[in-house]
Amino acid sequence: MNGRGTQGARRLWILLALLGLGFLAPGLLAPWIAPHDPFALDLALSLAPPSAAYPLGHDEQGAGIFSRLIYGARISLMVGLAAVTVSAVIGVLLGLVAGYLGGWVDLFLMRLVDVFLAFPGLLLAIALVAVMGPGLTNVIIALSALGWTAFARLARGQVLAVRAEEHVLAAQALGAGAWRVMLRHILPNILAPLLVQASFAIAAAILAEATLSFLGLGAPPGTPSWGAMLSDGKHVLLEAPHVSIPPGAAIMGVVLAFNMLGDTLGDLLDPKRKR
Repeated sequence: MNGRGTQGARRLWILLALLGLGFLAPGLLAPWIAPHDPFALDLALSLAPPSAAYPLGHDEQGAGIFSRLIYGARISLMVGLAAVTVSAVIGVLLGLVAGYLGGWVDLFLMRLVDVFLAFPGLLLAIALVAVMGPGLTNVIIALSALGWTAFARLARGQVLAVRAEEHVLAAQALGAGAWRVMLRHILPNILAPLLVQASFAIAAAILAEATLSFLGLGAPPGTPSWGAMLSDGKHVLLEAPHVSIPPGAAIMGVVLAFNMLGDTLGDLLDPKRKR
């Protein structure tokens, strides 16, 4: 593909990613832009179809789907960012230590990663939330307990490639301590692949939160979560498909957008790829 075609494809990916992320943007301003109270119930309007006042109709309890969809974006964004932030901090620090110190420290930490990776991720998340109890805080803890392994392995591999470079060796020769070398001279040089991994991890965390909420292990009952909205609509899918389609489309759009964003970042931040 020539340069012009590559630039065009890249712009298309960015545009599609921005359109998908547009599902999340209203969640930041939900209290101000949601047209109705997402917790207001009116059984007389149960499963009512879309109308001018309620463009996405009502769910089985008579709540406005459009307002609940906007508030659900806040839950997905909060869980995704919180889980990935905790995972990244833990995983990157352990990966830095393993890659820089090597020896038995590296062996122990990488075998610990292998132990966590030996369990199916979603099943382990379900087990952890089931033990701790449903709730968004416990969902974030469970997803963080699973997500740090990818950051640890990636960070360790990047450190192994960077630690022999001249600026790192010069810092060591000048007497810089291990933490100073890792945080000041190695970490800034491995951020690009970590940012790409974070984008993919946010997509996975949002999808996992929706799955747990669908199973009743995520957001508390009544909370406007996209996964819970899907669960509420599964019983009336044939007679009232407007209950399930909006949250399903939102989940698909956001997950696809973050994956495309990760691909775009990988292309933009990788100096080895042709522009």
